[in-house]
Amino acid sequence: MVHPCLYIDHTENKGRGVFADDDIEAGTLIEIAPVIVMDKADREHLDKTLLHDYIFEWGHDKTKVCMALGYIPMYNHSYSSNCDYMMDYDDDNIFVKTVRAVAKGEELTINYNGEWNDETKVWFEVNSE
Repeated sequence: MVHPCLYIDHTENKGRGVFADDDIEAGTLIEIAPVIVMDKADREHLDKTLLHDYIFEWGHDKTKVCMALGYIPMYNHSYSSNCDYMMDYDDDNIFVKTVRAVAKGEELTINYNGEWNDETKVWFEVNSE
């Protein structure tokens, strides 16, 4: 399920991103996306490819990874994100919900740290220093 007002477009400096073509209220479920779960051996291969930047650690013990379908791979990172995501390890889904109101034309973002307000540097900023 993808909220009908979401669309993919180009951003100024992050490639593509997810945008809203209408106002969205805070607390709105905007996406439920299935995931493809992979084991540690698969991750070793994925880490050598561009897909490394699009996979999520998966499982309560984080021993697996997943590739999310739907728009999930297109949400860009922000430390002041307007969305949060939750993982359902039992049914292999990721849910995205707004944490504040989103204006028409605004980009929807998630915090790659897993918590919408976590300001810990993400891997691509740590590796660029």
